[in-house]
Amino acid sequence: MNKTVVRTVTNERTGESYKVVDHSSGLTLLLAPMKDFAMTSAMFGTDYGSIINCFKTIDDEDFITVPDGIAHYLEHKLFENEDSDVFELYAKTGADGNAMTGFENTIYLFNCTDNFADSLKILLDFVQKPFFTQENVDKERGIIAQEIRMTLDLPKRKCFFNLLNTMYRNHPVRVDIAGSEESIAMITPELLYKCYYAFYDLHNMALAVAGNFDVDEVISICDEYLKPCEDKNVEVKMPDEPLTVIKDKVEENFKVGMPVFNIGFKCVPCSESEMLRKETVAELMLTLLTGRMSPLAKKLRDEKLITGTLSHEVFDGKGFFSLILSGESQEPERVFELVCDAIEEAKINGFDEEDFELLKKSEFGATVRSMNSPESYAENMLAYHFIGEDAFSQERVLAEVTLSDVEAAVRDLFREDAVTLSIIR
Repeated sequence: MNKTVVRTVTNERTGESYKVVDHSSGLTLLLAPMKDFAMTSAMFGTDYGSIINCFKTIDDEDFITVPDGIAHYLEHKLFENEDSDVFELYAKTGADGNAMTGFENTIYLFNCTDNFADSLKILLDFVQKPFFTQENVDKERGIIAQEIRMTLDLPKRKCFFNLLNTMYRNHPVRVDIAGSEESIAMITPELLYKCYYAFYDLHNMALAVAGNFDVDEVISICDEYLKPCEDKNVEVKMPDEPLTVIKDKVEENFKVGMPVFNIGFKCVPCSESEMLRKETVAELMLTLLTGRMSPLAKKLRDEKLITGTLSHEVFDGKGFFSLILSGESQEPERVFELVCDAIEEAKINGFDEEDFELLKKSEFGATVRSMNSPESYAENMLAYHFIGEDAFSQERVLAEVTLSDVEAAVRDLFREDAVTLSIIR
């Protein structure tokens, strides 16, 4: 049996630190005690989300493909144990429990101010105790189908997935996290168990805790509740994806008071080791290009072209990397035209160095402030762990990025054959 090993990760700039525990069970614990905080947040996550639908383990001869939406379906079903309802158990401890499935990860969490130890035992117990029968799987199908139908009435979500479906030909990021009514109809108890034992392997998971708690107590509870298992060495396959988009524009009519739009720029994907730096550079570049103080934002205000602000997002993960702008406008094509003009201007003239330095300081401050909340701290530890980084990596990368890096990103990331405009009229 492996030994439990504890090490400390320290932020050299602020002196802040947290514990990383390589537990004997195979699970990684990320523990950040926060003195004088009343709340504690715990997140038990697996490196498994909706885009993972083709995989193999050491027990499989070949890759298997599972229906879209199965990761989300599995998250729903884990809350229903053979002998209890998890939310009823949390109600007794006063904890606020929840879960979320994303494109790449699934996370089970709770926040509490009292009875932390009892709540943690509930979390560790139910996530490790799957119970799937034909009856309870069939029962859940109707609930999730209703959830899928409800999302079809959300114009901004519809606009976003129309964009992804037009940008990506093969990558599963183009599919809604919950799947479709057709895909979930193919989900069986056997397939749920198959995915569970492949990805809910403790070697593929992590537990992040931040707030008012004792490190030794958490390790002791883990000693008692974690069930050591064999590392399944799961291998994930992603389809080949061309660098070009399917078409440059997609439109759909909907009941909206103001047209909604997304502009997507499809970029070359990168490895996990490159992702944080590329993401950070792209985020700084987009803020300088489209932020509230940019010449583009001023032009949009002067022409009264946009309601609210032009939002931006670096949308990236395993096998995909995109830059997405979104907003509401009566003239989305004109907004698109001005965005393209601003990109060409930035390619030629770059950005103001003083604006860049001010933005770096602002981003650094926002990164530090995000660690003042137990929930944000736990979320950051978990998210960075799953890409092979620590929770302070963002600050180190920010310190290293130069204006030349950001100006190079304008030239490298925007390509004429890889842009799509999605509009909901």
